[in-house]
Amino acid sequence: MRIVNFWLAIGCAAFAAGSAAAQAQLPAAIAAANAKPVVTLHAEGAQLYECKAGSGGKLQWAFREPIATLMLDGKTVGRHYAGPNWEYADGSAVTGKVVASAPGANAGDAAWLKLDVVARRGSGTLANVDIVQRTNTSGGALSGSCDRAGAFRSVPYSADYVFLRKGG
Repeated sequence: MRIVNFWLAIGCAAFAAGSAAAQAQLPAAIAAANAKPVVTLHAEGAQLYECKAGSGGKLQWAFREPIATLMLDGKTVGRHYAGPNWEYADGSAVTGKVVASAPGANAGDAAWLKLDVVARRGSGTLANVDIVQRTNTSGGALSGSCDRAGAFRSVPYSADYVFLRKGG
């Protein structure tokens, strides 16, 4: 039994060290000090944009909503959609509000984000989540002009979403 407890303690310490190292590598703007990961889910989907008149009346692309499948170990476990909302297969869900961002690795990559959870539903994996981070984005950013109000454009993207709980 002592051997099992020893290896369990080593594994927990390695996970905590890995989580701390991952948080240390994030841009400062989206880091979440004193928060621990609950689950990290990979998303594959699209960022949807709409052509609208900007503040000066000129047409420009405006972000409308994400549409993505959430995966864990290659299996579908939820979905991500307008709100922004994340729903997990166990019935738990959260809604977030962007509080910080950092540029993606390339010009065509969506920004990395830090979102505070502003609403929760259900009980389960996401029930006690306080913060969501979007990292490791690939694609999703749209640039260029639009010429017809009401036009839509879908840009494929992928990202990792890290769901964190404050404190302990």
